[in-house]
Amino acid sequence: MFRLLSGILFLSFALSLGAQAPATQLYVFDLQANDSSVVLTNPRYLTAFNPDGYNNHPNWIDADRLYASVKTPDMTEPDVYLFDLAARTRTRLTQTASGEYSPKPRGTSGRFSAVRQEIVGQDTVLRLWEFPTDRSDNGQPVLSNFAGVGYYEWLNNVQLALFVVEQPNRLVLASSNGDAPRTLATNTGRTFRRLPNGNLVYVDKSVSPGRLVERNLYRQEEPPTVIADMPEGTEDFTTLPDGSYLAAVDSKLYRLQPADSQEWRQVVDLTYYGLRDISRLSLNSRGQLALVAE
Repeated sequence: MFRLLSGILFLSFALSLGAQAPATQLYVFDLQANDSSVVLTNPRYLTAFNPDGYNNHPNWIDADRLYASVKTPDMTEPDVYLFDLAARTRTRLTQTASGEYSPKPRGTSGRFSAVRQEIVGQDTVLRLWEFPTDRSDNGQPVLSNFAGVGYYEWLNNVQLALFVVEQPNRLVLASSNGDAPRTLATNTGRTFRRLPNGNLVYVDKSVSPGRLVERNLYRQEEPPTVIADMPEGTEDFTTLPDGSYLAAVDSKLYRLQPADSQEWRQVVDLTYYGLRDISRLSLNSRGQLALVAE
């Protein structure tokens, strides 16, 4: 059975996804980081075609291409777009009555996944779907009998971490092969990443302003390790190749280097570019940083 969202709970989450939200824009910078600094250069504005619309949830496919959710003023719900920076093209991959959010590559299968906002009778359901990048079919649910998925992260080709929209929300481990989902934590942030060591890093929001924690997925009975408190006003972060973390607050980027300190240090101020309310950071293997800003 679907676990259907209550009207109030869904409305709150839908607003955070993009319904009736302020216009957001998508930018890409080249990022260079060393022990003492982070420098952003070569800014690219990807959504000049949609300056008054919703452009969000960027996720890289490879060093040149990324997915994003896009809603132009004439669209009812967001669809998935593919941006090819090398070819300087964009392709609309879905065109449905449902809204698609948080598109991400599904391994190397030539498919991508996305959270789909479906209307079932009088209810709205959030489910995780997968689609072919070549648009050869209409896609299918990844977890057909599991709903309430707000955000997710592929841990491998089969296993996922899911942010389940409830009161309080839950961070759940699931798999596409039908294994029963298991709750890992409650009251967590919307951003979580698998680290190179196999552990999962996420934000514990049971304390204010939230704390960044690391969890061993092979020894789940162990409590998470606290890395540091999050900067006030954000729950979004990304990881850098050297093991440090990057987070944004308004127009500024902050870096945490856990090996040296538990303090976040301001490293970039993008006020010069007129960017504010920066969120949704995504870094690719070439050191290109995609971000969302108003």
